[in-house]
Amino acid sequence: MDNKAYADIFDATLQKWGIEAQYDQAIEECAELIAALKHFKRGKVTESEIIDELADVILMTQQLVFMLGEDRVDSAITRKVEKLRLLLHAR
Repeated sequence: MDNKAYADIFDATLQKWGIEAQYDQAIEECAELIAALKHFKRGKVTESEIIDELADVILMTQQLVFMLGEDRVDSAITRKVEKLRLLLHAR
């Protein structure tokens, strides 16, 4: 997903609701995905509902990337992928 394509909307949300509200919204969306996944495992929600919750979380994580800096997040992802690569080839 191209964060630049959403920069205007992300900036507008920060202007309207503020940083703290966006952190709270991210927490709420993650919690909703967690709950939906637990319900999915028990057959109480559909895959479509999981996709909707996942979309909310992806949008909020992209908002956080916008807020915290794409370069910083990309650097952390690179470090974590390398760590995973090393774990996969360990033995």
